[in-house]
Amino acid sequence: MGNKYYITKAFAELGQFLSQFTTKGIEKKENILHNDLFFDGFKHQIKLAKEHNGWFTENNILFALEGWANLLTENNLKQWLSSYNLSEVQPKKVAIIMAGNIPLVGFHDFLSVLITGHDVLVKQSSNDKHLLPFLAKYLEYVSPELNGKITFTEDKLQNFDAVIATGSNNTARYFEYYFKNNPSIIRQNRNSVAILTGDETEDQLNALSEDIFRYYGLGCRNVSKLFVPKNYNFDGFFNAMYKWNPIIEEAKYANNYDYNKAVYLMSEFDMLENGFLMIKEDPSYASPIATVFYEYYDSLEQLQNKLNIDKDLIQCVVSKGLTENDVDFGMTQKPQLWDYADDINTIEFLLKI
Repeated sequence: MGNKYYITKAFAELGQFLSQFTTKGIEKKENILHNDLFFDGFKHQIKLAKEHNGWFTENNILFALEGWANLLTENNLKQWLSSYNLSEVQPKKVAIIMAGNIPLVGFHDFLSVLITGHDVLVKQSSNDKHLLPFLAKYLEYVSPELNGKITFTEDKLQNFDAVIATGSNNTARYFEYYFKNNPSIIRQNRNSVAILTGDETEDQLNALSEDIFRYYGLGCRNVSKLFVPKNYNFDGFFNAMYKWNPIIEEAKYANNYDYNKAVYLMSEFDMLENGFLMIKEDPSYASPIATVFYEYYDSLEQLQNKLNIDKDLIQCVVSKGLTENDVDFGMTQKPQLWDYADDINTIEFLLKI
């Protein structure tokens, strides 16, 4: 780790701080560094994030925080970085343009830039602007060496050496042109899929419901498309989804459900629905909120070829050992530190700039 050890230590302390904020509730613990200064303030930032963005429910924010608390341990961080030599890094300034679709969606990039020894210049999405600056301040308190290494801006990005930008397919084209003279990672829309065979257990389908509904399906790791064999019976699938039925009581979700249902009915599309989720046969990967697309496959071999051709559109494949890098049912929103968005190794990129 060399001279970067203080950064690893700072993030491990942040993990301890975040361990107080879980889906089971928020509870102040003893022996957390600078807790008296930061605990109540962070509770307030969660409240502001919730009020500012109707998709950021307390449960979804706490789910994201709990995930980071579990990842940010010294053991995890050391395991992640053990095969890299970070001692030779000459600090550069790396700009990050963050998406705002789910809480702290840009945190992995932020962590990667700092832990490799670079300085970070962050341009946040207006949809997710309350949590990260507060956590950055906590890191600076834990390790004063980080002072001056973290900058947030709402202005045009200037004076940086490399960039990591995440956006829609349209903004990605703009980013590629705008940053053509800088080393860059440009990410665009991706979606995740599940391959079902009809032999899934009830537990597996229950777990799949988490992959579909967590964050209302707004994340690139959410399953928005199912591949099923001919004559697949959707009864077991709908039964497994049913525990999420309270989601329809949430206004933003309900409005999307009603709107998309009306569009499908007026267009006379065939679809199945259960009062809070619609499934529709469709070749696209990106489905609207409250909808999951499905497509039939003839053979798994043919499907694997298709997924290989379309790999730039796909973030995760959920299945039980049917593809090389598949993700287990229920685990799409629980990536490890070494699971990189778009399969682009951010650490390797940052060590080369």
